[in-house]
Amino acid sequence: MIVLGSTGSIGVNALAIARRFNLNVDVLVAGNSIERLNEQIAEFQPRIVVVAQEASVPKVAHAKVYHGEAGILEALRESESRFVVNALVGFAGLRPTMEAIRLGKKVALANKESLVAAGEFIDISAITPIDSEHFGLWYLLQDRPVDRMVITASGGSFRDTPLEVLKNATVDEALNHPNWSMGRKITIDSATMTNKLFELLEAKWLFDVEKLDAIIETRSIIHALIDYRDGSTTAHIAHADMKLPIAYALLGKVEEQILKPVDLVEVGKLEFRAIDPARYPIWEIKDAVLQKPHLGAVINAANEVGIAAFFEGKIGFMDISKETIRAFQAFEDFIPGSVEDVFEIDREVRKFTELQIG
Repeated sequence: MIVLGSTGSIGVNALAIARRFNLNVDVLVAGNSIERLNEQIAEFQPRIVVVAQEASVPKVAHAKVYHGEAGILEALRESESRFVVNALVGFAGLRPTMEAIRLGKKVALANKESLVAAGEFIDISAITPIDSEHFGLWYLLQDRPVDRMVITASGGSFRDTPLEVLKNATVDEALNHPNWSMGRKITIDSATMTNKLFELLEAKWLFDVEKLDAIIETRSIIHALIDYRDGSTTAHIAHADMKLPIAYALLGKVEEQILKPVDLVEVGKLEFRAIDPARYPIWEIKDAVLQKPHLGAVINAANEVGIAAFFEGKIGFMDISKETIRAFQAFEDFIPGSVEDVFEIDREVRKFTELQIG
């Protein structure tokens, strides 16, 4: 297989499945964690390695090292592997997704931005989602009519923080997730609830269901629920571990235990909360975004610029969502006619948001 984002948490879990089931790893793509990448190279012996920066190439313990987006695309073309795990972060993951599908490969997709920004131009039949929430929805689907799909959220770093102090929240506080450790961007997206809005957009493209929603489940053991038309509801319960969805994506079927089952007696109790727009302002546009899912590229671009500005100290935490909403309203009439329009609107929205922030 090809692993895009091999040194991140999802990539590490993908390689754990490769190790357990003796799967060949043909290509490793990483960012700047060169020491971990070299350890992975020593163990899995890939044919091709790709890093983000040209300056990192001499530090990589491999004879065939490419760099940048062009390097990723070339590695995809050269590799005969049929499976791609795309765990890249941000809009940078879109072109590799599109190229992998064009080449006839199957994509185990964790890169949210691919479907968020360009879902209508992606062949969903080539995609297997490996986010816990979408895997949970897929796992629950049976041959009975669905009324509504619901995914769950942890609530993020500030789910219990008094509202009046959120405007002064620091970067370190925002990165302090209550349930687990993740990458910097996704941790911020979790705190603003933008991550969950993205996942609803993904679900819309993946499952073609009109009624979609999200709720907070503070223990993060229920990942998805489906309301059927007969009035019953089924929940997918599992420990939060990406190895389970990755195993299904790569193996097709799984007939041995990947995770320890959840002991509900040990869990004791579960707590559910509504997503309050006062705490998560991005939720104000949730319904509007789901009505116009082609605007995913707009909210993604503004969000990425907003997060970068927050990390640089240019704006406050609550301003991230404010800038996303501003861009959504400014570009509300945008309708892409092709995937190239998506790349163009991404550039326009980034410029717009950067000017607004100043």
